[in-house]
Amino acid sequence: MSDVVLARKYRPRSFDQMVGQAHVVQALTNALQSGRLHHAYLFTGTRGIGKTTVSRILAKSLNCVGEDGQGGVTAHPCGVCQACTEIDADRFIDYIELDAASNRSIDEIRDLIERAAYKPSVGRYKVFMIDEAHQLTKDAFNALLKTLEEPPDYLKFVLATTDPEKMLPTVLSRCLQFNLRPMPPEVVHAHLQAVLQAEGVDCDAGSLRLLSRAARGSMRDGLSLTDQAIAYGAGKLEETGVRAMLGTVDRQHAARLVQALAQRDGAAVLDSVDTLRAMGLSAAGTLEEVAMLLQQMAIEQAVPGALDDNDPDTAGARQLAAQMPADETQLLYSIAVNGRPELHLLADDYAALTMVLLRLLAFPPRGPAPGGAARAAPLAAAPRESRSRSPVPPAVAPPPKAMPSSVRPPSPAPKAVAPGPVAVPGNAPVARAIEPIPTRQAAPVAVTAAAAAEPRGTPSDEPPPWLDDAPPEEGYEPARTGSQATTPGARTAAPSPAPAAPQWQRTALGDQWAAAIRTLISGGSIAALVRELALQAELVSVEAAEGIPLWRLRVERESLRADPLREKLLAALQASGLEPLRLVVEAGAVQDTVARRDTEAREAAQRDAETLIRNDPAVRELMSQFSSARIVPGSIKPRTPSDIEPQRTDPP
Repeated sequence: MSDVVLARKYRPRSFDQMVGQAHVVQALTNALQSGRLHHAYLFTGTRGIGKTTVSRILAKSLNCVGEDGQGGVTAHPCGVCQACTEIDADRFIDYIELDAASNRSIDEIRDLIERAAYKPSVGRYKVFMIDEAHQLTKDAFNALLKTLEEPPDYLKFVLATTDPEKMLPTVLSRCLQFNLRPMPPEVVHAHLQAVLQAEGVDCDAGSLRLLSRAARGSMRDGLSLTDQAIAYGAGKLEETGVRAMLGTVDRQHAARLVQALAQRDGAAVLDSVDTLRAMGLSAAGTLEEVAMLLQQMAIEQAVPGALDDNDPDTAGARQLAAQMPADETQLLYSIAVNGRPELHLLADDYAALTMVLLRLLAFPPRGPAPGGAARAAPLAAAPRESRSRSPVPPAVAPPPKAMPSSVRPPSPAPKAVAPGPVAVPGNAPVARAIEPIPTRQAAPVAVTAAAAAEPRGTPSDEPPPWLDDAPPEEGYEPARTGSQATTPGARTAAPSPAPAAPQWQRTALGDQWAAAIRTLISGGSIAALVRELALQAELVSVEAAEGIPLWRLRVERESLRADPLREKLLAALQASGLEPLRLVVEAGAVQDTVARRDTEAREAAQRDAETLIRNDPAVRELMSQFSSARIVPGSIKPRTPSDIEPQRTDPP
């Protein structure tokens, strides 16, 4: 064995030696073989998965000249020429690595840009590699943008980062991005086994399994932990020693906890936690091992036989999967994963671990256990009380009728009727489209004692969903319609008095001002704040002074009393053909304004439309037949002239 750490000694020297990043290797290999090279590359991913390694191999591929010195750009660098050996030794003059974690200011980037002005000294390409590029300052990024977008033909940029979200979008758009993925434990396991075999170190399967899981997808971390384990085990790897070094909880402890929880044995859970405390095992590590066991159990429950038969933990996971329902497995997994941050909220980690594990026992069991054991009955929610005013449905269902879309009868099993036009009495100016609605088929129904005694809250008398949003419309009194018998819950629509609109006094000066302003608005002479000034101002007096009329306006809002706005409004008034005049704006409360007149007109049109719908005979009949039916507030809109289509006449 040498004194070089395994992570450096076994760093891949070519794309053929790379493991776990086949998608990146294939893309770069094809680009090098076809000559479709980009000027800037961005490699992203977590630590220790090969970003710097890929950058060095790419630099060797661009500058390799082959063993005979006559080669060109290749996807398979020779490894023996000057460029390959010096890049591996980190002393190739045309390959520059910049650590942005410690060289992040604009001065370092300016120095890098100055070097870019010179052609390669010994190689074919200059390659600038910026590691942890997301730590560059904003000024440094901005200084690099132009060179990064249009570098010289002999210059290639390679950026690497563990946090691409912190990169400027302008930088990301200039780079060809590759995302290096964390490596599965199986890939790490196979590579560590090959490295230990090459090193001549004895190891067992359990120690390799623990190291590959502890690497968490990082090959460099896996090799570093292997170096540490070799030193801990005095030149050999055994599962017991590796477990002690990593502080990993044995799977047997996790299995006992899960089995106790599956049997809902709280005493066994407490005994297991006391055992963990006595052995000094990590509480966080226990929850992690429990979560891994539950993950295997969930896979076995969802896809039986999908677990790896060669894994020694598979048998125990399959046995426990048969003892716990799938929904409880998912619940316990969520409790274990989300409970890890809670361990540090108490001074005693084991007390916090106990609370996390006992959380499952707070939920009542649901359904039969997989083994056939009886389960407690699930909790049942109390039925919601019906809010319908009529506990007994009408004896005869009404025939299908068309109605406004805002009126909906409570029908549990509706049937749609064919769409068709509906006439509105008096050709009222109502813009709300009337659409076909669901209705119940007319059929005589005898009300039996059993039906009358039906408990409230059943689907047959459940109120329609809109009754949960707002109270019913008022203004309807019980009455007899036609041959229908009057019941205590029946209602007949009666015209409701419209609310009185607020009154204010119109003035002759207001008429004069409104006529002038409407002319300006229709002609497009005023807009924005000038238009707002004209709408909110009240003409309070017209005075003759020095032969030029003086119009005095009153405006409440201070922001509209600015002189530039007054001058623009005055220019527009004079341009509209009015005689020369002067305009003065003063502060004060207003009454007769164009904006208030427009508001009053809109409110009056809305009241007329609502009154027309409420007094419509068809609507009143529907409201009398269905005790829960009402007009949805805000669904009635008055028509504007643009809503009314011209009548079509057939050609003679």
